Amino acid sequence: MSDLERYRTALLDWLACATRGAQEPAALAARAAGDDLLDRVAAAGTAGHVLDYDDTYAPGLTHLSAAVAPAALVLAADLERTLGDALNAYVDGFEAAGALAKAGHPALYDGGWHPTAVCGGAGAAFAAARLLELDTDATDSAVALALLRAAGLRAAFGSDGKALQVGMAAATGVQAARIAAGGASVPLRTVAEGEFGYEQAFGAGWARLSGGAAVRQNWIKPHPCCLAALSSVEAAAELRAQRPPPVRSLTVVVHPQARRAAMRDGVESGLEAKFSIPYLTAYTLLHGPPALDDFDAVDADARRLAAAAISIREDDSLLEFESRLQLQGETVVAVEWSRGSPTRPLDAAGLAAKVRELAGSRLDGVLDDLDRPARDLLSAAGLSRAQS
Repeated sequence: MSDLERYRTALLDWLACATRGAQEPAALAARAAGDDLLDRVAAAGTAGHVLDYDDTYAPGLTHLSAAVAPAALVLAADLERTLGDALNAYVDGFEAAGALAKAGHPALYDGGWHPTAVCGGAGAAFAAARLLELDTDATDSAVALALLRAAGLRAAFGSDGKALQVGMAAATGVQAARIAAGGASVPLRTVAEGEFGYEQAFGAGWARLSGGAAVRQNWIKPHPCCLAALSSVEAAAELRAQRPPPVRSLTVVVHPQARRAAMRDGVESGLEAKFSIPYLTAYTLLHGPPALDDFDAVDADARRLAAAAISIREDDSLLEFESRLQLQGETVVAVEWSRGSPTRPLDAAGLAAKVRELAGSRLDGVLDDLDRPARDLLSAAGLSRAQS
C-alpha cells in the first residue's frame, strides 16, 4: 500500500468515526456551544474521537487524525477549498503531530498528559497553516502559539473530557494559524527548546515537524476500545474458541505501558469499560469481542467475571501492546500484534465493514474525487453547519 493510500485510509476511518460519534453526548454538547469556525472544529474533533475507535499511532500512543482531520476539513470547507487541498493539509499536520508525539513518548504519557491533545494542537496548527498558505516563519509562529496552549490530561480517560480536550486542541491549532496569519510572531525555537519552554515544562523531547512517515506505523482499530487492550480482546476471543467459559482464574500479562494506558479495573460506565483490560477480557470471554453498542452500558456478568477471575500482571519483556493469557501459570494464548496494526493491517473488506458499521452507505466513494469541495465531505459525514 502506498503512503497516499494509507493517509486516505486513516482519513476515511476518522470520517466514519466522526459520522457515528456526532450524535454522542460529548459531541452534541460541543456543538451546542456555538456556531463559529472554532466551535465547529471543536465539535468535529470531539465527534471523531468520542468513540475511541479512531486511528492510533503506536510509537507516540497518539490519535494523529483526531485533531488534525477536523482542523483540515472544517477550515478547508470554510475557505471554500477542495478535498484535495484538505487532504494535503491533513498529511502535513498528521506527520507534524506524529513527529512531536514520537519525540515525547513515553515521557508525556508517564507525566499524566494526554499526548493526542498535547501534540494534536501543533499538528492542527501545521495543517491550518498550509491551508492559509503561510510562509515558514508564520507557520513556525502558528505552531509556537499552539504549543503555548498545549494541554490535555489522562485523568479525563473514561469521561467526556477525553474527546472534548482533543476537539479543543483542534480548535486551538486553527486559531493559532489564523493569529499567525494576522501577523503575530512567536519564536518557535524558544518556545519549543528554550528555558521554560515545551521540552522543559512537559519533560518531553522536541522534533522537527516534517518529513516523517508516521502513517506507516498507524493502526486502524478493529474494536472500539483502548489500543492497549486490543491484543487482550483478541487473545480472549481465541481462548473463548478453545475453552468456552467458565474460566475461574485467568492472568492477563501485558507490558507496563499498556497497563498505564488501559488502567481501569472496576468500571461504572461504558466509557470507563473501554479502558479496562479485565473487563474487556471478561466481556470477550462471555460474549465475543465488543461492538459499539456494547458500550452503551456495563455488562453485569462481565463485570462480575472480571472482578472474580481476571488478574493483570506486567512484564516489560513483552512488546508494548502484546498480550498473553495464562491459566495456572501456563501461557495458553499469546497475541503480539492485534488486527489493525501495521503488522496485521485491516484488509479492504475489514475497513469497508468498519465504515459501514459506523456510517452505513453515507461515505461510499466520498474520497474518490479530490476536486470536489471539502464542504461536500463534511455534508456526507453529517458534520456541516446546516446539519448541526
